[in-house]
Amino acid sequence: MDNIIVYVDDAAYGQQLLQPMLQGMGSEVTTRWLVVGCPPRMTHRVSKWLARSSRDSWRAKWAEKVFAQLSPLLVKNGDEVHTYMAKTDLTSQTASLMQQHGVARILDARRPKFGEDLQPVTAMQTRERHGAMGYLAAVASAGLLVATD
Repeated sequence: MDNIIVYVDDAAYGQQLLQPMLQGMGSEVTTRWLVVGCPPRMTHRVSKWLARSSRDSWRAKWAEKVFAQLSPLLVKNGDEVHTYMAKTDLTSQTASLMQQHGVARILDARRPKFGEDLQPVTAMQTRERHGAMGYLAAVASAGLLVATD
C-alpha cells in the first residue's frame, strides 16, 4: 500500500494540485491518503474574545468542510482516506504519521500567502522567507509595471 501525506489549507487549491496527480496514478496499487487540515490562524484580536471551546469548534467545522470536499476525489479509486488536524509543529506531525503508517510521500498542498512564511513539513525542507524583501519586490514590480504602461 502506498502512503501519501497531504497538507491542505484550502480545498479548491488542494483539488487543483491533486487532479493531475490522481490522473497519472494507476489503479493497480491502493493508496492510503493521510490528509492533514491546516486551519487558518485566528488573529490575536479575534482569539482574545472567543473561548477556547469556540475556537476548537470553529476549527472542527472548518476541517469537516475541507475534508468533505477532498475525500470524494481521493476515494474514487477505492483508496483509503484518513483525516487529521494539524498540530503546531508540522515536522513532528510528519514524523509521527510516518512512524504510525510507514514510509510515505509528502505533498504540501497549502496555498502560498503573500507576505506569510509557510511552516516546513519535513526537517529537510527549507523555510522560505519572503518577509520585507517579498513586499519590496512586489512593490517594485508593480511600480515597474505602471511605469512601462
